[in-house]
Amino acid sequence: MVDEEVPAWWQRLGLPGLVDVHVHFLPDPVMDAVWAYFDQAERHYGVAWPINYRTDVATRLKTLQDLGVRAFPALVYPHKPDMAAWLNEWARAFAKDTPGCVASGTFYPEPGAASYVAKAIEQGTRVFKVHVQVGDYDPRDQELDRVWGLLAEAGTPVVVHCGSGPIPGRHTGPGPFGDVLKRHPRLTAVIAHLGMPEYDEHLAMAEGYPNVHLDTTMACTPFTEALAPLPKDLRPRLGALQDKVVLGTDFPNIPYEYAVQLEALENLGLGDDWLRAVCWDNGKGLLDVSEA
Repeated sequence: MVDEEVPAWWQRLGLPGLVDVHVHFLPDPVMDAVWAYFDQAERHYGVAWPINYRTDVATRLKTLQDLGVRAFPALVYPHKPDMAAWLNEWARAFAKDTPGCVASGTFYPEPGAASYVAKAIEQGTRVFKVHVQVGDYDPRDQELDRVWGLLAEAGTPVVVHCGSGPIPGRHTGPGPFGDVLKRHPRLTAVIAHLGMPEYDEHLAMAEGYPNVHLDTTMACTPFTEALAPLPKDLRPRLGALQDKVVLGTDFPNIPYEYAVQLEALENLGLGDDWLRAVCWDNGKGLLDVSEA
């Protein structure tokens, strides 16, 4: 499947479009730095990682519109202190000016994190993103305990990249974030990338906690299967989690067409009802977006 075929794909499923919970828009200097990092992917990951949608903001938004992505967040995340609060302001302004974009936010283990997260929730931020490997921090950090508690109480989802793919960090893997969930079991968390490569353990989190979800970002695509394949014996468990799996893609920072992700999900053979739930119903509910 190619991108031009995507609208016909979701129309065949009887959907009004797609909800993608894992999309990135960033301030231009930050996005340029991210792309510069991926330019050196062979040094970091051992494989090339060309950015397929390396275009200006207007073109990227038009691409999502043409694909039929009706709702998405502009996920932001910091890699150092004193960065999260202004990223939150930028993301709220971007969402306000961008049809279909849901206001997102982020945080970092620093004094004041609970204060600016509370402010963001009050001002309408509907989803947060944290990246344990890029941020290089322990999610159990004391500065974050109040933050996790605020999010759990508000029921505001947080997309968490805590798996050890594509490369491990000092605090990645199911252990550290698993401890966060033990302390805040009502937290609405979305484990990015199905938790790759620790698929089994992160599936168990979704099975064991009422509000833990998994997003499909890059999972099961030929690119990722060459690096961290999803064991086939886990597919039935993924199918059983039909109401807790949501579409994510990592657009625009992917080394293939958007359609590849959808084709990879279809090739799992989990059925059209599963695809409908993953590509529309679950994300719609999680991001609290209207049918329109």
